[in-house]
Amino acid sequence: MIRYHKFLLSFLLLFPAFSLLISFREADREQTAARWVVLKGGSLQVQGSTNINTFNCAITGYSSPDTIVVYKKQGNAAAVSLNGGLSLDVKLFDCRNPVMTSDLRKTLKAKDYPKLKIRFLSLNEFPKLDSQTDNVTGVVDIELAGVTRRFIVNYKFFRDQQKIIRLIGERDVHFSDFNLTPPRKLGGMIKTDNKLRVQFELGMKSI
Repeated sequence: MIRYHKFLLSFLLLFPAFSLLISFREADREQTAARWVVLKGGSLQVQGSTNINTFNCAITGYSSPDTIVVYKKQGNAAAVSLNGGLSLDVKLFDCRNPVMTSDLRKTLKAKDYPKLKIRFLSLNEFPKLDSQTDNVTGVVDIELAGVTRRFIVNYKFFRDQQKIIRLIGERDVHFSDFNLTPPRKLGGMIKTDNKLRVQFELGMKSI
């Protein structure tokens, strides 16, 4: 009987702490908040400059059937994690100038590393997804030329009249981030700046 009373007393003392631990674990659980299917027609643009002019190269008509899954933590409205990404063919970059297009593909090592990959990791908050543009920041991994780097990206989200979710992401990167050397021409007289502005635009639907 004494042992039983000791056991009961110990249980009563430990139960609140055990319940609190369970509640913390429940709060940390992630629930699927949304699934977004990436529609055909997305694009990725790279804007840069040399010491004599500027250039704009793009991959248009993105058509891979990707799905981005959005997770939210229970009890934390601001915590949003993502699972999904894009895989683009580097050889599809078009700079509207054959020489510049060839130089960019060569600089990005398209033959050895044919894919540019963007993996979506998180958002600082779940976007409102209405007709008004909502500015959100997020974290992505970008893999280029065999090197993966993590970046914070500025996003704009809105939903158009056709109920399509529009996502525009922008970020400045550098050739050197991926161990690449900016191209030069004419014995170094024409020099490409190290910095690039990357912008990608996607259309998505909730499923």
